[in-house]
Amino acid sequence: MHAMVLNKVGETLRWTELPDRQPGPGEIRLAIGACGVCRTDLHVVDGELPHPQVPIIPGHEIVGRIDAIGTGVTGLQLGERVGIPWLGHTCGVCPYCAMQRENLCDRPLFTGYTRDGGFATATIADARFTFPLGEAAGRSDSDESLAPLLCAGLIGWRALTIAGDGKRLGLYGFGAAAHILAQVARWQGRSVFAFTRPGDRATQDFARSLGAVWAGGSDETPPEPLDAAIIFATLGDLVPLALKAVRKGGRVVCAGIHMSDIPSFPYRLLWEERQLLSVANLTRQDGLDFLALAPQIGIVTKTTRYPLQRANEALADLRAGRFEGAAVLVP
Repeated sequence: MHAMVLNKVGETLRWTELPDRQPGPGEIRLAIGACGVCRTDLHVVDGELPHPQVPIIPGHEIVGRIDAIGTGVTGLQLGERVGIPWLGHTCGVCPYCAMQRENLCDRPLFTGYTRDGGFATATIADARFTFPLGEAAGRSDSDESLAPLLCAGLIGWRALTIAGDGKRLGLYGFGAAAHILAQVARWQGRSVFAFTRPGDRATQDFARSLGAVWAGGSDETPPEPLDAAIIFATLGDLVPLALKAVRKGGRVVCAGIHMSDIPSFPYRLLWEERQLLSVANLTRQDGLDFLALAPQIGIVTKTTRYPLQRANEALADLRAGRFEGAAVLVP
């Protein structure tokens, strides 16, 4: 197998030949067809997440086909197309797992961060944390189009659930997650207000093409108060702006795994029962719920394809905001 490996935090990934790996008990091996590139991958490479483990193969939006199955695995077949998300394993016994809140597990493993991920030609996964993608049922979606759903879609879905049922939804940062979530929100009958980098007319036009009723810079005030806002961008400075934009009793949800420091702000922005919440990881039920709905919604992901060996270029383009939608690596 071949992989793009992070050997030291802050360095570029290295194209590496590795011995083929065999799945252990409860595991499967995937021949990877596509792997999305997520901003979390940048956080891993840059060392912005705690306790980095290197060497590591990044990537956690994985689509592929099972080519080996370990002992004890049931319900999956050789050749079946499945997806592998960020949450790669939980302990099953800590208080959070016992409360059905496995996304907060005390001893988790995360794909592409604490266990090897999908910037490779093959990977090993805990079979219990994979999602069948329904190819046998006649789905025609390409691996490339499905890959962004495995994190951008899933974390957006969880954030939307936490944001509540409000009809006027603000999305701060209109990248991979927001371009999927805008389609979900419109399908649900909500009005989407898209916030981009100030002056980014191209991305604002992109948001409007996906049904946003308004699009402007993050420094602008929306034309009407929002019921909820979801922040996908990693800038803590956006938190006070989002709180200012939501109505009394509104919610602001921080959907990223990492964010720069939130500046101090006057209490009046939080007063009147506004709520500030965060999203952490996902649960397997989140994945089952969202992936079952995705075909009904008719989500169309906009992707930019990169050969696997150009993973560093894809990460650089993501950092600089050089594409709309999501980047996907293809072996």
